Amino acid sequence: MEKNNDIALKTAEYLLQIKAIKLNLQNPYTWASGWKSPIYCDNRKTLSYPKIRTYIRQQFADLIRNEFGLPDVIAGVATGAIAQGALVAQELGLPFVYVRSAPKEHGLANLIEGVVESGQSVIVIEDLISTGGSSLKAVEALRDAGCDVKGMVAIFTYGFPKAAESFAKAKCELITLSDYNSLLQQAVISNYINEEELTHLATWRESPDKWGK
Repeated sequence: MEKNNDIALKTAEYLLQIKAIKLNLQNPYTWASGWKSPIYCDNRKTLSYPKIRTYIRQQFADLIRNEFGLPDVIAGVATGAIAQGALVAQELGLPFVYVRSAPKEHGLANLIEGVVESGQSVIVIEDLISTGGSSLKAVEALRDAGCDVKGMVAIFTYGFPKAAESFAKAKCELITLSDYNSLLQQAVISNYINEEELTHLATWRESPDKWGK
C-alpha cells in the first residue's frame, strides 16, 4: 500500500512532540543489540496522551478496514502492542489475543493468550518494527495455531532493508502509520533538526551496525 503522507507526517509529529521518539547525535543511545543509535523510540508513551492514543487507534482501525477488511481476531505483540491492539479490537468490535515473546514458564505455558481458533483470520498489531525478527515470531506462532494472518500494522518502522526482506520471505504484508523517512521530513519541518543533522541521521540508517564506531 502506498503510505498516506499526511498520516505519516502527523504521526511523526505526535511522536516527536511527546518525545516517544528522541533524536540525539551528540550522545547516541545503545540498543539491546549493541548498536549505537542517534534515535530512540518508545511508542508506549502514546498511551499516556488520550488525543494521540485515540488518533493512532482510529488510524489503525481505518487502515485495517480499508486495506484488509475486518478479520476474525486482532492480535497484539507483547508487550508494546498489547494495549494498542486491545484498543483497536474494541474500536472494531472484535476479539483480542496477544502473543508472548516466549511461552509462559508455568501454568499452561501459553504462547498465545486469549481465545483463537484454527482457521480464523488475524491482523497483528505492533508498535515498532526494527529488524522484524520478534514481530514475525508472533506471526509464526499464530500460523502454527492454524490462523490465517492477513497482515501486520505498526505505528513506526525504521525501514531497514533486512526487515523488508524478512516480511517478504514470511509472505506477511506490513503497513505502518509512519516511517523513518517521514520522521526525518517532519523533524526538519518542525525545526527539530537541521540539514547537517539530517545527513547524519540518513547515514545511520544505511549502516546502523557500523555507525558511531
